[in-house]
Amino acid sequence: MICLKRLKKFKFSAFLGLVILSQISNAFALEKIPIDLLIKGDYLLTMVEGDKIIRSGAVAVDDGKILAIGKNEVLSQLYIAEDTLEGGNRVVMPGLINGHSHAAMTLFRGVADDYPLFEWLSILFPAEVNHVDSNFVRVGTELACWEMIRGGTTTFVDMYYFPDTIAEVVKNCGLRALISATIIDQRSPDAVDAAGSLKNARAFVEKWQGISDRIIPILGPHSNYTLNLAQLKQTRSLANELGVGLSIHMAESPYEKQYALEKYKSSSVLMYNSIGFLDGDTIAAHMVVPSQEEIRLLREKKIGVIYNPTSNMKTAAGVAPIVEMLEAGVKIGLGTDGAASNNDLDMWEEMRLATLLQKVKHMNPEVLPASKILAMATREGAKAIGLSKEIGTLEAGRWADIIQVSTGDVHFFPMYDLISHLVYVSDEQDVTSVVVAGKILMRDRRLLTLDTVRIRKEAETISNEIKLGLKSR
Repeated sequence: MICLKRLKKFKFSAFLGLVILSQISNAFALEKIPIDLLIKGDYLLTMVEGDKIIRSGAVAVDDGKILAIGKNEVLSQLYIAEDTLEGGNRVVMPGLINGHSHAAMTLFRGVADDYPLFEWLSILFPAEVNHVDSNFVRVGTELACWEMIRGGTTTFVDMYYFPDTIAEVVKNCGLRALISATIIDQRSPDAVDAAGSLKNARAFVEKWQGISDRIIPILGPHSNYTLNLAQLKQTRSLANELGVGLSIHMAESPYEKQYALEKYKSSSVLMYNSIGFLDGDTIAAHMVVPSQEEIRLLREKKIGVIYNPTSNMKTAAGVAPIVEMLEAGVKIGLGTDGAASNNDLDMWEEMRLATLLQKVKHMNPEVLPASKILAMATREGAKAIGLSKEIGTLEAGRWADIIQVSTGDVHFFPMYDLISHLVYVSDEQDVTSVVVAGKILMRDRRLLTLDTVRIRKEAETISNEIKLGLKSR
């Protein structure tokens, strides 16, 4: 007789899982297999390319990973769960991936609105030097994680100062993050120049590599206008030495394009390529002004591009050629940027604006359909940040980074197309539960891993100090 308890550790393939489960369930009336968590939903959206939506589905989770996917009636017969997330009027789907953020800048939300990018930077850079310390980063990152969990983001890519503090917040709150130590050649909150930034970055990566499956330390060179060629080459060399990737602002605005042409006699992406900077895992945020030649190079070098429509619109940086890059085979995900230039971290809003902006840019309502945008926030976003084998879809063996989205509110009625509704109708308030690596971070809109009362109080204290500083300018 088969001991079904032993099947607990068996990694079912996405293709065969449901078939095997059905066969076992029909063949044996045996003791149920104990698991950690069963997540149910009226709709199960795996985001595996070509997969259909499963009605009355469920996901079995154990040891932080997805054990099996299938019909609720089948999985409920086979497994007994220590905990269950019920699924009435719920969509079960992969958590959203925010490919570019500066989490702690939530505390600068609204400080420098309605400025062009470089005027905005001229305000924010001094404000950071004057106000940002480790405590600021802790509170600001906690505030951002609160906002992201509430909105269904389960993974984010961050670039900011005091990365050790960011990592501690992520470790404690339960989210998944690629954390990039900022490298910049000017006085900053945690260094005086690029050399200091590089030293700090090395120490951060060496400290956090291998500590947690949810925390991936990388390098964060700021841009080609805050680092010179030698410093950019040093950064790539360090990344390759440490075996990590990097995240950078690239081809973000017409100003940056003009700066590169004047200083380097080359456009941004070509300049980076000429010094070997693109020879390694790279996440390029924004990519608003690449040429056709540069787009081909992005594909060739397997660069992950992060589209930040709200931030790019707000600073009038331009509209990224997303359709053209997708047609060329470039990997593209979505990001919010920081709350100081967005001004929120709502990935649902980002999805909606991302598709609408491209439609009007091309004067074609068929470009970038809802299914493609939702993929960019999940499966394709995972590819862009180098985690396509770990997250982004609901498949056996992957991390259980899963959200439930309510379909019970009035704006979901009537519903003819689930994916269309998720992109064009849903907002962060519809997210009911959030799970990362099998741990429940939010249940029925109640956050479980963050002290929101304390965070609000500490954020108010810091924001009052910033207000006083702004008045004294």
